[in-house]
Amino acid sequence: MSLRSVIAAAIFLVGLTACANFPYYLQSVAGQLDIWSRQQDIESIVARPATPEPLRGKLRSVLAIREFASTELALPRNASYRTYVNLERRYAVWNVFATPEFSIKPRQWCFVFAGCVNYRGYFDKADADEFAAGVAAKGYDVFVGGVPAYSLLGYFPDPVLNTFIHYPTPHLARLIFHELAHQVVYVRDDSVFNESFAVAVEHEGSRRWLERYGTAEDRRVYDVITGRREGFLRLIQIYQHRLEALYESSLAPDEMRAQKAAHFAEMKADYERMKAGWGGFRGYDHWFAQPPSNALLASVGIYTKRVPAFQALLAREGGDLKRFYAAAKALSRMSKPDRTAMLEDLMARTASASAH
Repeated sequence: MSLRSVIAAAIFLVGLTACANFPYYLQSVAGQLDIWSRQQDIESIVARPATPEPLRGKLRSVLAIREFASTELALPRNASYRTYVNLERRYAVWNVFATPEFSIKPRQWCFVFAGCVNYRGYFDKADADEFAAGVAAKGYDVFVGGVPAYSLLGYFPDPVLNTFIHYPTPHLARLIFHELAHQVVYVRDDSVFNESFAVAVEHEGSRRWLERYGTAEDRRVYDVITGRREGFLRLIQIYQHRLEALYESSLAPDEMRAQKAAHFAEMKADYERMKAGWGGFRGYDHWFAQPPSNALLASVGIYTKRVPAFQALLAREGGDLKRFYAAAKALSRMSKPDRTAMLEDLMARTASASAH
């Protein structure tokens, strides 16, 4: 990004601070400008003799994945994922999720361009923890989750970050397809729609990428990691349903609180049993490093709830991604109730067809 572009972007972001929550937007501006100040052109890094070979190989893979995304998946051809940034930390941002004590419905926060979303992001974990503590003091369940990547929704190019460059190549591709999908369709105030659409794109994109370029080892790694991920998601969904049923009951608060704690203890035990078959993989341990809470469940649920509906929509469009994107955009222009009803109908039809 040129100096002129950085200055323009800074002015754009500083304009956000006219809103009431000045300190929050200020940390967002500072964090984003820090990322932009560190970015380097990937092709230049690859050509540099001093570049470590493992990083060079990963960045070459990114360039190939990026080209595949545009030529084969009809995802935007722009400057995103053509620069690299080493943030010297494990995560790009930390998201704070919050729910009432007896509900899995997440609290929302509203922002100028992203609209209302089910989390609040911070570039510094200490800031995220401080905000989470304040929300928890008001009686909410809270969860602070580290995020390796996020999308600027096409307003500005997204860089490749050190927080995910080490991923196995199939999952590096999956992440890039997911984040680029947000640049195709993004609906204000509907996190479930946005994330479910992007997950559907990442699944289809990964399938096509593996068919075209994946080695036998790529496919094995992808299947193993996907299997673990799906096992984790199934576990979360089971306890989402159990806790939703508990919260809809007429139990007294103290009894409900006791049963809630028991459910979370069972979930942790089930996770440990499931993890025992993963050959030492501990990738989801960080979810349980904090006390289990409704907010943890909510942080996972928004990414998967409507994925089958979008997969059904893609099938309805004959697997044609351009038609699929057009159909998703048409849905995005509907009112939220109509859009949700349409997606639920697609899911019901798919379930009915599978049953027969």
